[in-house]
Amino acid sequence: MPMAKRETPLRERALAMLARREHTRTEMARKLSAHCDSPQEIELLLDVLTARGWLSEARFAESRANTLARKFGSRKIEHDLKSRGVSFDVIEKTLGPAREHELDRCRAALQRKFREAPANAAERARRMRFLQGRGFSFDVIRAAMGKDEPEA
Repeated sequence: MPMAKRETPLRERALAMLARREHTRTEMARKLSAHCDSPQEIELLLDVLTARGWLSEARFAESRANTLARKFGSRKIEHDLKSRGVSFDVIEKTLGPAREHELDRCRAALQRKFREAPANAAERARRMRFLQGRGFSFDVIRAAMGKDEPEA
């Protein structure tokens, strides 16, 4: 009977977290572990949430990628998803459409940050470093900066 009392608050806590935003299984387990001594109890709860479709790694990846896509390139998004415990297959499936529009997103990021053309080579290099830090590939950066189209 004491387990039922403990399970209900844990379940409510998990549902409250999912009501705010999507989470990965790894994030949920980490956050719930502070409120429960039994890793088995947490795993059982996460299995139930996954089976009911309330906890979805694919939904989390899609939501997170859409949020980051305006400012960042595919590499940065991929790194973020990996660090949050999203599987490789889900990452690849999620980033497929994002990679198709990466050149457009890179140009948009460049326009938002820098209004006029670079004055010299040092300024051009600074802009390229900015875009690399945002997770865009070198080929996409060169294309966005006006060199040539990226190689596939």
